[in-house]
Amino acid sequence: MTFDLVLRSRRAVLPAGEAPAAVGVRAGRIAAIGGYDDFLPAAQTVDLADDALLPGLVDTHVHINEPGRTEWEGFATATASAAAGGVTTLIDMPLNSLPPTVDAAALDVKRAAASGHCAVDTGFWGGAVPGNLGELAALHEAGAFGFKCFLSDSGVPEFPPLDQAGLLAAAREIARLGSVLLVHAEDPGALTAAPDSPRYRDFLASRPARAEVDAVARVIEAAEKTGARVHILHLSAAGAADLIADAKARGTAVTAETCPHFLVLDADEVPSGATEFKCCPPIRDAGNRDRLWAALADGTIDCVVSDHSPATEDLKRTGSFATAWGGISSLQLGLSLMWTEARRRGYGLAEVTAWMSTAPARLAGLDTTAGKGSIAVGNAADLVRFVPGETVTVDPLRLAHRNPVTPYAGRELTGRVRSTWLAGALPGAGRLLSREPARHLSPTPESGRS
Repeated sequence: MTFDLVLRSRRAVLPAGEAPAAVGVRAGRIAAIGGYDDFLPAAQTVDLADDALLPGLVDTHVHINEPGRTEWEGFATATASAAAGGVTTLIDMPLNSLPPTVDAAALDVKRAAASGHCAVDTGFWGGAVPGNLGELAALHEAGAFGFKCFLSDSGVPEFPPLDQAGLLAAAREIARLGSVLLVHAEDPGALTAAPDSPRYRDFLASRPARAEVDAVARVIEAAEKTGARVHILHLSAAGAADLIADAKARGTAVTAETCPHFLVLDADEVPSGATEFKCCPPIRDAGNRDRLWAALADGTIDCVVSDHSPATEDLKRTGSFATAWGGISSLQLGLSLMWTEARRRGYGLAEVTAWMSTAPARLAGLDTTAGKGSIAVGNAADLVRFVPGETVTVDPLRLAHRNPVTPYAGRELTGRVRSTWLAGALPGAGRLLSREPARHLSPTPESGRS
């Protein structure tokens, strides 16, 4: 039988590691994997030679902000940026759009805004906020992949934090639903108001590592009291990793993520007034960064996602770390950022792929329901051609996200995404994804994508 597309690479990243391979695609799925020189008849064959073939990245932490704050970011620009960076699947956070995704009606509004405007496959998290406990079941049934909450001020008034009683109540309900609770874990009792200052160190002092450590302890306690599956978002403070490792050893259902900015940047290198570096929790020092890498390598931290959280230039570039919007725009750059630093530290493409594709897909259940996260027969043919040795310099004006503000401007990176395939075709017709029960994936489907 003829394949629609065959991709050959001497560096295909398969579940067992890098190997020369030919990948045959039919009807949007991977229908065969053979040796690099195997004969696979196809309508189109692309020989990548020594360029790497990776599974499409899965980014489960993206703030698209549409509708309501579309001038910050929108579905068209965010998903174009994702495709350019090798991200073929993303899940949108329930804030900072208006309305926030805290009930099924708001999810309908979000889907209507996204429909026809997504270059890659896109799903949606719901939100857990004070007063919406009774809405969580309907959101779950409507297809939300899970629920995000804050323990401290989110930065927008329409998405307030949960107190300890609210956290426990949400965790119990989410455990009953069989879903997952995602937590922005900073304890408000350890935070102080940042002074109106251009000095990054002044801002960093207002959000000490203790705030994360104390909050992670609260989340683990809630998971153990309720049986809920919990996920720690954007872990910045490496000291909290010990708590997560101990909880995992006890059998607690806890996972954690970190972000490229915490693994690449160093607090001591942030220039005065460079508020494009502001994010919450904050970028910490080089020693903390090394410990995050160690926790990632030993499996304590499960995955790496962008936390792409853009804003307009006037909100981001205020010169004061007290007033600037906190968020890093890096959706298009994550793979190159991670590869640059991972290669320097002795890690390979297989590890980077596991952190940025396989593990995030597993977090959202997309590995079983939609065949995301790995190059395997039956999986979606979401694939990336990556040139690991090519050097690129970050030019903000060449990034596809809406506002050209990034802390990586002028930074030299190693590795470039050359091509992206979504279900065996060029990105542009992304689907809107919903949580669904796991089902068997046929290795040779007749048509369509799961």
